[in-house]
Amino acid sequence: MSKLKIFTKGFIKENAVFALFLGLCPTLGTTTSAINGFAMGLATTFVLVMSNIVVSMVKNFIPDKVRIPAFIVIIATFVTIVELTMQAFVPDLFEVLGLFIPLIVVNCIILGRAEAFASKNNVLDSSIDGLGMGLGFAMALTILGAIREMLGSGAIFGFKFITGDGMLAFVLAPGAFIVLGYLIAITQLINKGDKKTVLEVLSGVWKIARSFLKFLNFSK
Repeated sequence: MSKLKIFTKGFIKENAVFALFLGLCPTLGTTTSAINGFAMGLATTFVLVMSNIVVSMVKNFIPDKVRIPAFIVIIATFVTIVELTMQAFVPDLFEVLGLFIPLIVVNCIILGRAEAFASKNNVLDSSIDGLGMGLGFAMALTILGAIREMLGSGAIFGFKFITGDGMLAFVLAPGAFIVLGYLIAITQLINKGDKKTVLEVLSGVWKIARSFLKFLNFSK
């Protein structure tokens, strides 16, 4: 597999959230806003890249019987670095993300890539795989958070573009499942090459958005 394919497969075809359905706990729990999703995605990307590199370097020295525990220790090391760094430099964001940062240790995406890819490939390919899968995960969380923030509070990345309140349901758990369901459906249709249905789904989403704006009297 070429380096480009290794890097790009994590964005659509093998997207951890929309195609493989991995890491759904932080996906649903931290995406109340775009900035939260983006920050969680970047933190996960760092851990994913670094753990892939280290696992690829030491894979031949780890006995098979302790392979998984060893991978978890490596992942936990980088999660601790991320946690302490966020506490020191972005404490407000760390407080918002809370428990989900240490829970990166048990994120299925990271352990899965360590076992399925990094333990079987060289350091360069493993780092590219980690970067691609991590950025794909960050993209998914950011898109989900942006949509929920726009519909739930009429803002994006904290910048409010409409007055008044949005639909509270989209800030809460039901909104996360609704938006995630639509995004998964669109991704699956893209992977199947069904462009016509993708356009129909996007048209339906646009109609819902227009109805939302009209409800708030901001559409002419």
